[in-house]
Amino acid sequence: MAELVKAPAMLGDLARFSAELGADRLLIQGAGGNTSVKDHHVMWIKASGTLLADALTRDIFVPCDLFAMRDALAAQDGRADQAGEFLMQEGGLRPSIEISLHAVFAQAVVVHVHCVNTIAVAIRADAQEILRDRLAGFNWAFVPYAKPGAQLARAVGAALGPATDVIVLGNHGLIVAAATVAGAKALLMRVVQAMSVVPRSATPDLAALGARRGDGFEPLPVDHPLHCVAMYRDLVRAAEGGSLYPDHVLFCGIGAVAMSAEETPGMAVARQIAAGKPKPPFLLVPNAGALIHDEASAGATALSCCQGDVLSRVPEAARLTYLTLAQNAELLDWDAEKYRLALDADR
Repeated sequence: MAELVKAPAMLGDLARFSAELGADRLLIQGAGGNTSVKDHHVMWIKASGTLLADALTRDIFVPCDLFAMRDALAAQDGRADQAGEFLMQEGGLRPSIEISLHAVFAQAVVVHVHCVNTIAVAIRADAQEILRDRLAGFNWAFVPYAKPGAQLARAVGAALGPATDVIVLGNHGLIVAAATVAGAKALLMRVVQAMSVVPRSATPDLAALGARRGDGFEPLPVDHPLHCVAMYRDLVRAAEGGSLYPDHVLFCGIGAVAMSAEETPGMAVARQIAAGKPKPPFLLVPNAGALIHDEASAGATALSCCQGDVLSRVPEAARLTYLTLAQNAELLDWDAEKYRLALDADR
C-alpha cells in the first residue's frame, strides 16, 4: 500500500461543497451521503462514518484504487463489497461502503445525497410516474431499492446511459454526476428545485405531550418536524408501517412506534422489544407530538428529524413501498454498517 497519494486539485472544491451539503438537513442527515472525485486511477471518496459537514475541518476523504474496484465489480468478485480492500493509503479510516456505487459513473465528480424531497417520492409505489413529470428535461434514471454496496452499484451501472447524470434510488436517495464540482453543484440544485414541495405542518400539543414523558423520553423541541407526523393519522400509520430507507433501519430500528392511550413510554418500548425489534430512540404520541430518549445517538437524533421531513412531504392518498423484513435484516447484520454504528456511538 502506498505511503502517500497526492490529492487532486478538485478535492479542495469537493470539500467545500461537501461541507455545504452536510450543513443542510434536507440533503444530508448525520453521517449519511457521500461525495467523490476521480483522478485517473484513483478515486477520493468520503470515509465511512465521517460527516460531510466536517469536510473543511478534518480529512474525511480517502484514496482508493478505482480500476481495481471496477475490475472486481465486473468479475462479480466478493471483494467489491469490501471497501477497505481498495484503500491506497493508511490512516485509520475506511472508504464509504458505497465506493462501488461511485465507481460505476464515468464522470469525475459524484454526489450522493439523502434529499428528503426526493426520498418522499422514491418511497412511493408510483415514484416513476411522478419522476417523469418532475424530472422532464433531465437525463435521469430510476433504480429500485437494492442493498447498498456492490448489489446497488451493479443495478445503477445497468441503468446508466451515455448521458445519464441523475439517478433516483428507490427507498434511498439521489445521485448526480458531472465533470466538475461546480457542474455537480449546479445540477444538484436544479434537481432539488424540481423535486421540492411544501411540507405539511402542525403544532404539537405540548401540554398533552409533557404528560406522556418518562422512562428517559422527553418531548422534542417545539419546531421539530417529527411532531407533524404524530399530528396526522395517516402519517402515524405510514411511520408504523415499516422502514422506508436504509439509514432509518440502522439508527432508529424497524419502522416507528406510536404509543397507545394507555401506554407509558416504558410499556411502548417493552412492546417493541417483545416483538423482536430494536429499542426505539423516539416515540410518536398521536395528536400530541413526539418524544425522544435522552440517550439517543447522534445518528438516531438526525434520522428522527429525517422521518418528519420525509413523511410531512407525503400526500394523504399516497401508497408507500417499504423495505421487506429480509432487507431490514441484511442491513442490521451487515459488518460495514455495524462499523458505522460504532462510530456513531462514539460521536
